[in-house]
Amino acid sequence: MNLFNEVITAKEQLSKVVAATPLTQNLNLSDEFKSTILLKREDLQIVRSYKIRGAYNKISSLNTTEKAKGVVCASAGNHAQGVAYSCNLLQIKGKIYMPKTTPKQKVKQVQLFGKSFVEIVLIGDTFDDAYASATEDAEKSNKILIHPFDDLKVIAGQGTVGLEILEFYKEPIDYVFVPIGGGGLASGLSEVFKHLSPETKIIGVEPKGAPSMKTAIIDGKNTPLKTIDKFVDGAAVKQVGDMTFDICRKNLDDIILVPEGKVCTTILRLYNEEAMVVEPAGALTIAALDFYKDKIKGKTVVCVVSGSNNDIERTAEIKERSLLYEGLMHYFMIQFPQRPGALKEFVNDILGPNDDITYFQFAKKNSREVGSVIVGLELKNKKDIVNIKTNMVTKGFEFQYLNENQDLYAQLIG
Repeated sequence: MNLFNEVITAKEQLSKVVAATPLTQNLNLSDEFKSTILLKREDLQIVRSYKIRGAYNKISSLNTTEKAKGVVCASAGNHAQGVAYSCNLLQIKGKIYMPKTTPKQKVKQVQLFGKSFVEIVLIGDTFDDAYASATEDAEKSNKILIHPFDDLKVIAGQGTVGLEILEFYKEPIDYVFVPIGGGGLASGLSEVFKHLSPETKIIGVEPKGAPSMKTAIIDGKNTPLKTIDKFVDGAAVKQVGDMTFDICRKNLDDIILVPEGKVCTTILRLYNEEAMVVEPAGALTIAALDFYKDKIKGKTVVCVVSGSNNDIERTAEIKERSLLYEGLMHYFMIQFPQRPGALKEFVNDILGPNDDITYFQFAKKNSREVGSVIVGLELKNKKDIVNIKTNMVTKGFEFQYLNENQDLYAQLIG
């Protein structure tokens, strides 16, 4: 296997189909981190993610007989759009398996790009569930399975992102931050840099709730995670590819795990400050900069913005996760005295002038004297939570702090 040569071939294959996306300096981030921060805008592809590169490179390489049989794939969304668009362009039938948890926006986009050439099947809760069904279908129907990451042609297609970065920016690049789901993009991009810019450090970025590549590298073997947080759906897989695992453990200089709440804060910031709409996986690399701020000071850094397929219906959850991560949203189960004036006392004596009650729900009435109430508080300053807890103890309000009890929080709030 000569992956680098495959990437060079893929670039020619994709030249008339895939946009060469911009590599632009972000002034706000550059100023904040006292470095040159360049964003590789793969969110501006026609399917709004880099996945079109690998999907088209693989499908277009099939022979006439294979194309006639049609293709099958599994995806949490972006790979599905790449496959759908490729099927439409090449006029090949495709069957696409997606988790039932896939945002509606991504499902609709898949149908839009594939039109009459694709059939969508929603099944299971995770990518791995969908992949199992797609694999079974491909074996029974003798169709080609278009793997989202563990395939030489797919990896090579994603690797063309690396070629474009080096073509666009002729000065030395110190760091490239690349998101990792199954590892296809990180594998292809890192192979390009090891050949053409070996001094550049390649930093993989995974969501903290789905550290499949980092865990595999630490363990020295590619084993599946038992559970994952599916929020960063474009990068949340239980197990990376065997091929991508072998490449990444040789090529990556580090892997950073970013909390999902930090990703949400970054999504909101990019929208408010830059008018950029990114999906959770697309925000990973920018969110990771905080964890490397000392190392990247004065350096030239590229962040791959992998996609922008975000569902507006997730906005409330994104804001909630961001506030929780930033220490500005707090939930309590409070035993309220069942007497007139108790709520007024709570507002006047417990809360500060800038604290806002955003959630108030009676859970159950234990007795005539007290009643359990779930209270959500949004703060302007995260330090104010200390005074609120102290005031409740002083005034005799018994409470449980739900932020530190995730099982109870999920049952009562989530």
